[in-house]
Amino acid sequence: MELNLICRDLGVVDYAETWEQMKSFTQTRSKDDADEIWLLEHPPLFTQGQAGKEEHLLAPGDIPVVQVDRGGQVTYHGPGQLVAYVLIDLKRLKIGVRDLVSALENAIVSTLTMHAIEAYAKPDAPGVYVNENKIASLGLRVRRGCSFHGLALNVDMDLTPFNRINPCGYQGLQMVDMARLNKDVMLSNVKVQLANQLAEQLGYSYPAIQQGWK
Repeated sequence: MELNLICRDLGVVDYAETWEQMKSFTQTRSKDDADEIWLLEHPPLFTQGQAGKEEHLLAPGDIPVVQVDRGGQVTYHGPGQLVAYVLIDLKRLKIGVRDLVSALENAIVSTLTMHAIEAYAKPDAPGVYVNENKIASLGLRVRRGCSFHGLALNVDMDLTPFNRINPCGYQGLQMVDMARLNKDVMLSNVKVQLANQLAEQLGYSYPAIQQGWK
């Protein structure tokens, strides 16, 4: 049975609620359920991965810190950052976690290329970079052979909260967003482009983006 990829635009949504939705979806999905990508933004918060070290939280202040079950260290989420949660049955696609990481990174690089932004992935530090500055972060969890969590691409956002942490556990790592590299960037366009590139990397046809949970 051929399955299509379902892509949902959820707008600005609460982190904890969305995290619970991801866990529930992954725990209850059957081998016949379609893979999904959720595109969204979060209100300001820091998330600390499973291996996260307290020392990388420099001065979180009034921004909440949430301990989560993804890989990686601490990062920041906020308005103007495009988050894509990838709910993929890895066993069905016959790919491993490293393959999925490469697919996410390649999709981001291709999307940035459309905006005349030259970016690259690093083999020893997951994510996507522009001139040694980080523009996108990755963090995944796999359960029952299926992935959840995903990527965060800085599109047009306030980057100052990153100064309150060591982003992804790297002291002095500078973050950048697309708008600082191309003033004509619009998040609505990037959303469609990233969805299409993720689908292509995973072997799906370009998806129609559904609004909300309908």
